[in-house]
Amino acid sequence: MDTKCEVNNYLMQTYKRTDIVVKKGKGQYLWDEDGKKYTDFFSGISVCNLGHCNPVVNSAIKKQLDCFLHVSNLYYVKPQADLAKELVNRSFGKGAKVFLANSGSEANEGAIKMARKFGKENKTKNNKDRYEIITFKNSFHGRTLATLSATGQEKFHKIITPLVEKFVYAEFNDINSVKKLINEKTVAIMVEPFQCEGGMIPAKKDFLKELRQLCDKHNLLLIFDEVQCGMGRTGKLFAWQYYGVKPDIFTLAKSLANGLPLGAIVANKKLANLFVLGDHGSTFGGNPISCAAGFAVLKLMTPKLLKEVSDKSKYFIKGINELKKKYSSIKEIRNVGLLVGVELDLPAKDIVEFCLNKGLLINGPKEHVLRFLPSFVITKKDIDFTIKILGEAFKCQMLKK
Repeated sequence: MDTKCEVNNYLMQTYKRTDIVVKKGKGQYLWDEDGKKYTDFFSGISVCNLGHCNPVVNSAIKKQLDCFLHVSNLYYVKPQADLAKELVNRSFGKGAKVFLANSGSEANEGAIKMARKFGKENKTKNNKDRYEIITFKNSFHGRTLATLSATGQEKFHKIITPLVEKFVYAEFNDINSVKKLINEKTVAIMVEPFQCEGGMIPAKKDFLKELRQLCDKHNLLLIFDEVQCGMGRTGKLFAWQYYGVKPDIFTLAKSLANGLPLGAIVANKKLANLFVLGDHGSTFGGNPISCAAGFAVLKLMTPKLLKEVSDKSKYFIKGINELKKKYSSIKEIRNVGLLVGVELDLPAKDIVEFCLNKGLLINGPKEHVLRFLPSFVITKKDIDFTIKILGEAFKCQMLKK
C-alpha cells in the first residue's frame, strides 16, 4: 500500500493535504517520491526559515542527540538555559524570563493563563478578579479550547461551543473598537502584529503604539502572538522590534527550532516571576534536542541575515508589482519582510494548484489570498523562478475567462 493510502486509512482526516509525498528536503527545495523538485515558498508554514536540513542546526541536534533526549523538567538542563538566556538577552534584557513549551498553541495558552493570574493579583476597584481578554476579529491563536476561543473567526468556533468564556473581539487596526470593549474586568489585549491565517494582514504601526498606550493607561497586559511572524520574518528578529512597540509578553514557536517542536513565552521583568511553583508545566516543554536546535537558530539570526531578509523581500515585492501591472487579477499586495500576501479577484486555489504542477509550493490561507513564506536562504534566482511561474499562472487564468 502506498503512503497516500496509508495516511488516508490510518490517520484522522483533519488536513487537506497537497497531492505529493515528500521524500527529501535541502535548503529551499523539496523532492517528492518520484524525484520531482519543488521550490518551497511556504517553509512548512514559516517553520523552516533557515531552510530544510540546515547544516548548523542539524549539527546541534545530532550533538545533543548523542547526549540525551529527555530527563524531565525536574532537573537542570543546559540547552534550556542557553536558549532562554539568548532569548532574554536579545529581547527584553535582564530580569525577563522564559517558559518553554512545545507549540504555538501551548505558548499562547500559557500567555492567556499568565494574564488571568495577573488579573487575580491586580483586581478591580471592588476587589474582584480581572479576566477578560480583548483579541481581534480575523485572528488565529491556536487549536486548544482556550486559543480557539481567543481566535476571532467564527468558523473555528462551531465544533467547540460553548467557548472558553471572556474573550471579546475588536476590529483589527481600529483603536476605537478596542476602547469600546475595555471595562473594569479587562486584563489584557492579545494581538498578532501580522494576521497570517486571517489573510496576511499587517498591523499598522500607529495602531500597535496606541494599544501600548491603552494598556499603560488601564494597567492591562499587551501580548504579542509572534508564532508565525516572529524569528526574523519581518527583517527584525522579533516583530515587535520591527514595529518599535514593546509588549509585556510575546510568544514564539514554529521557526524557533527550524522544524522541531518548540514554543516559548517571553515575559518582561514585571511578569517574570508571576508563575510560581506548580502554576504551569509541560512534560516535553523545552525538550533538550529542540532547545539545542533553537539556540543554533538564534545564533544564525545575525544582523547580516536579517538585512538579507529585507533585501530579498524588496526584490520579491518588486517582481510581484510588475505582475500586478500586467494582470488585473492581482488586487492588493501586503507584506512586511518575507511575510507576503497577495489578494486576488479569483480563487487562490487555482493559482496554488498551477504552481504546484510547475514545481512551486505556495499556499492560500483565504479563498482569494495567496501566502508566500519562503525560507531566508532563497536566492534571486529562486525569486525570479517564482515570479515566472506566477506570471504563467495568471496568464493561464486570464485566457480561461
